[in-house]
Amino acid sequence: MNKKVLTLGLMLMAGMGATAQVSLVNPVPQEVTAQAAIFEAPAQWTINADKKHLTGYIYDALMTASPEAAKKADFKVTLGVRGEGKVSKYKKNIPAKSEGYFMKVTDKEVVIAGNDEKGLYYGVQTLLGMMNEGKLEACTITDWPDVPFRGTVEGFYGTPWSHEARKSQLEFYGRNKMNVYIYGPKDDPWHRDKWREPYPEVEASRIAELVNVAKANGVNFYWAIHPGVDIKWNDQDRDYLMAKLEVMYQLGVRSFAVFFDDIWGEGAKADKQAALLNYIDDNFVQVKKDVAPLILCPTEYNKSWANDEKGYLRTLGKELNKGIEVMWTGNSVVACIDKPTMEWINERIERKGYIWLNFPVNDFVRDHILMGPAYGNGLDIATDVSGFVSNPMEYAETSKISLYGIADYCWNMEAYDYQSNWEKSLKDILPSNHEALRTFALYNKDLGPNGHGFRREEGDELKDIVKAALEGDQYAVAMLNVKCNELEIACDILLNEKNNPQLIHEIRPWVLQGKNIAAYGRAVSLMSMFAPMKENNASTSTLINFENLYQQARSLQKQMFDLENNSAMRHPYQIGTKVATKVMLPTLNKLFAQATEKYNEIHGTELNTTAEYNPYKLTSTVAQLALLPIKLNGDVIEITPSNEVINWQAGGELVLETETSITFQGLDFNFGVNNVAQHFRFEILVNGAWKEIALMHYRDTDPVIHTGNELGGQTATKLRITNKSGVEQQVYFKNFRLIRR
Repeated sequence: MNKKVLTLGLMLMAGMGATAQVSLVNPVPQEVTAQAAIFEAPAQWTINADKKHLTGYIYDALMTASPEAAKKADFKVTLGVRGEGKVSKYKKNIPAKSEGYFMKVTDKEVVIAGNDEKGLYYGVQTLLGMMNEGKLEACTITDWPDVPFRGTVEGFYGTPWSHEARKSQLEFYGRNKMNVYIYGPKDDPWHRDKWREPYPEVEASRIAELVNVAKANGVNFYWAIHPGVDIKWNDQDRDYLMAKLEVMYQLGVRSFAVFFDDIWGEGAKADKQAALLNYIDDNFVQVKKDVAPLILCPTEYNKSWANDEKGYLRTLGKELNKGIEVMWTGNSVVACIDKPTMEWINERIERKGYIWLNFPVNDFVRDHILMGPAYGNGLDIATDVSGFVSNPMEYAETSKISLYGIADYCWNMEAYDYQSNWEKSLKDILPSNHEALRTFALYNKDLGPNGHGFRREEGDELKDIVKAALEGDQYAVAMLNVKCNELEIACDILLNEKNNPQLIHEIRPWVLQGKNIAAYGRAVSLMSMFAPMKENNASTSTLINFENLYQQARSLQKQMFDLENNSAMRHPYQIGTKVATKVMLPTLNKLFAQATEKYNEIHGTELNTTAEYNPYKLTSTVAQLALLPIKLNGDVIEITPSNEVINWQAGGELVLETETSITFQGLDFNFGVNNVAQHFRFEILVNGAWKEIALMHYRDTDPVIHTGNELGGQTATKLRITNKSGVEQQVYFKNFRLIRR
């Protein structure tokens, strides 16, 4: 059946004044034949299934539905897997595809026949989705996933998800037919820095529980180990790794990954990595018999970092056992995936690439929270990928908005409609106030300028209003004011929302900033209205006049900056709080400047037209550092870390400039490499001249770089760090902290 039949059918149902119940299902099924008959779900039903399906995770999922199971009821639910007697007469209807199922719904019965156990489970999930509003729809469904492995990789830098958040995620994956969760948080020491050591008892018991929760939701729990930072290519380290895998196996883990990303040096050798992975595959995966295919995250995990001359990827392709999966992020670290992307990588690794999509992860733009849809990936790559996992944000609940779309995309690419999916996701995450969530999310889609150059659409619905407002159309200015009022209403509703407290906790700093922007927008709109008037008091109120509105707008600019830099209001790794930065806020800033210029022209005043308040500016000739945000925490000025290897070219420099002179109390930074201070020069600008300050490590084994005592008490307006070595330096940018007096 042409998949367009599904879309057309659902549109017809909507036109008849009824919600097609299949339209509630996520992901969108492959083939649906609807009969335009919607009826109330039964209060009771009889379960007709072989004994083995009357217990276990499939039965447990079915029992979450509202109808009660009864020995004799007018409505019957028949469950079975291909080859079982209960569904034998439907064997020709069952798609011969892994995780596929056939489903028939009438006003008397539901039949779910899976091609395998997982297919039966997904059929049950479709039934549950259809019944979300207490109704059913007469139809038949033939369904299967496009991508074999679909899910997430918890691979971000920052605060790892809590135990409860992970359990909630696994339940969410089950409902939305995602079958993979890869546990690989960068800040878990036993995954990375302490990879040789077993987990402490408490941590181990939590992982064992997560494995069980994953099984109960049809999810493969992959545990990833990251040994590349300090691995020695010898038998001892190989045995350490094998022992760690065995410990995790005893905890119940049956799926494993080995990460070699974001490293350099000895651990980045392709032949050594391939030999290690093959050894694990031969002596662990194949021996155990019940372990899923091994996954490798390579060091060259995107095209922009790949060096064809050295042949890293081709070595992996040639030498790795064919059953081992190889992860890939695309043409760059953060990129959408298309057909040419897959053709390029698949030819080199001699297998289908396993996609690691770095969206909606925000660990490189921590001042933004990403609440937009998942889009931009090719709809024609289903046969080119072996797996597709998304790297989410540290904000687990908020990430579900985009993950809802990833689930849909991976299941049925051809039918994927990201806009309609996004609308459905908001209702799924916060059904009680999804319109308020939608209004707020409209201004939290884009990432802002970033080192990866990855941007998202935001503010498209404002473009006509914005253009007219900036051309002086007062009706458009009034409409912009309405949009600001809508944003404020949404923010206030969300701040009092009780039905999803975890979501509100995660987005709260940005919601508060949204209120500031809404108030700023109202002030600027009135400024734009009053600026051309010759009388200063342009209203009957003694308070509402242009100069008071100007002061209010300036105050709100400062309040926005203060909120960004209020450590008590931020999450631990958050470095700012930016909202509506692509269209709304830049437009308001332009209107502020226009109105102020107009007022100055008419009244002969010299009010400052600068709209954005930021006393600190960072510039760098090192491309990977140029767009890093700055945060202020009391008297501590910090540059947000970068998560990748920094290729700091010879002569490359980083400059931090301040609006007014600051007096230094101390400064230290961490490039993640021992004894690297000798390759860099640190200077401050004092009275127009650059003055060099000594750099040092306190210990040979400590990568933190400190300045000489002569820095304390110095007053300057700029500082800069330069690679003076004459050759490129490969470093990290883990920390930069300046303390002022």
